[in-house]
Amino acid sequence: MASKSVASAALLLSLNLLFFTLVSSNHVPCPPPPPPKAPGCPPSPATATCPRDTLKLGVCANVLKSLLNIVVGTPPKMPCCSLIEGLVDLEAAVCLCTAIKANVLGINLDVPVSLSLLLNYCGKKVPTVFQCA
Repeated sequence: MASKSVASAALLLSLNLLFFTLVSSNHVPCPPPPPPKAPGCPPSPATATCPRDTLKLGVCANVLKSLLNIVVGTPPKMPCCSLIEGLVDLEAAVCLCTAIKANVLGINLDVPVSLSLLLNYCGKKVPTVFQCA
């Protein structure tokens, strides 16, 4: 009877050793690469570009002048805001920042204030990670 239990224990031990050897000796593959960004996701700050023609943003000068001079009445949103409509906040900020820095608007401005004014007026927000430099 004792020899049966010793034989069973030896068989069990042999199978365990064989099983753990096979499991631990297999090559573990590298994890798969991360999936590409979904089409609706906003771009990262490092890769954000302006998908619009920056020269066309010169029409924002009148809106900005009206906002800065506090003209009675409401400045027209149509030409400026329609150009950045459909862009995520980061893309809109990049477009307006580029236009302001290139002086496409034709006026000397305080860049962060001007950018914030225009974006807010057009219903956009300055992204927290964005710096117009």
